[in-house]
Amino acid sequence: MNDTCLIGLGAMGMGMARNILKAGIALRGFDLSEAARARLTAAGGTAFDSAAEAATGCDLLLVMVVNAAQARAALFDSGVVQALTPGATVMLCSTVAPDEARALAADLGAAGHIMLDAPVSGGQVGAEAGTLTLMTSGADAAYARADAVLEAIAGKVHRLGDAPGLGATYKVVHQLAAGVHLVAAAEVIALGARAGCDPEKLFEIVSTSAGRSWMFEDRVPRMLAGDTAPTSTVDIFVKDLGLVLQTGRDCATPLPLSAAAHQMMIAASGMGFGGLDDSCVIRAYEALTGYGTKSPKGE
Repeated sequence: MNDTCLIGLGAMGMGMARNILKAGIALRGFDLSEAARARLTAAGGTAFDSAAEAATGCDLLLVMVVNAAQARAALFDSGVVQALTPGATVMLCSTVAPDEARALAADLGAAGHIMLDAPVSGGQVGAEAGTLTLMTSGADAAYARADAVLEAIAGKVHRLGDAPGLGATYKVVHQLAAGVHLVAAAEVIALGARAGCDPEKLFEIVSTSAGRSWMFEDRVPRMLAGDTAPTSTVDIFVKDLGLVLQTGRDCATPLPLSAAAHQMMIAASGMGFGGLDDSCVIRAYEALTGYGTKSPKGE
């Protein structure tokens, strides 16, 4: 019997896990957080106290951690690679640099496994709804093994080629749009509030006009309510926009908007909001202007 394992049961991973289980796929899992492991057990999965124990005998492993360093540690420093069934498929769902994805794929290949480069977009909401967008690349055999899981967690799966790193490339470029749109949304609200606009009315106008974006419509209500509960954190965008800038350097492509957005995320992180919702970038604008932007209902 084929076994599936998921390492990383945070906001994204746990939503994915629940949808895998709802699809009738038995799931083993591990997270450093005892509470996260308990949530998996409550959802019907089987949690283990170590990553290697969770991965033992599995021929499909999903990795949903923050960055490439964590992915490498989870795979190679904890005995997971040795615990997997020979020829297992490792589905890397984290956002990493293209060269990091290629290096992980090469090292997994040397260990006798294949990697499906499969970064995700859609946030916690998409993870919980099973409507994530996946930007994927890898061998046909990897897709064949992961097919049922992909169907369970995704609304759209883009197959972008055979070579690992292609999925990561598309995801990093996508994060340019996501990060810039998010910071632009905060800038719109900060300017509007300072210029005398009612933030709620401004949100209504922009959301139904040409200046709207998915990020604006999703994040501005949190900005106005002062809702800091993380669905995606400021520090995630510090990391992801850093990957965007790294890719720009590698391609000799100027990215002034990305650089400005990155600086605002770094500012918010430096103010202590790094582990909170990424909409907290608005607090950096408040610090710069000395003017609050939350709606009366959010105060």
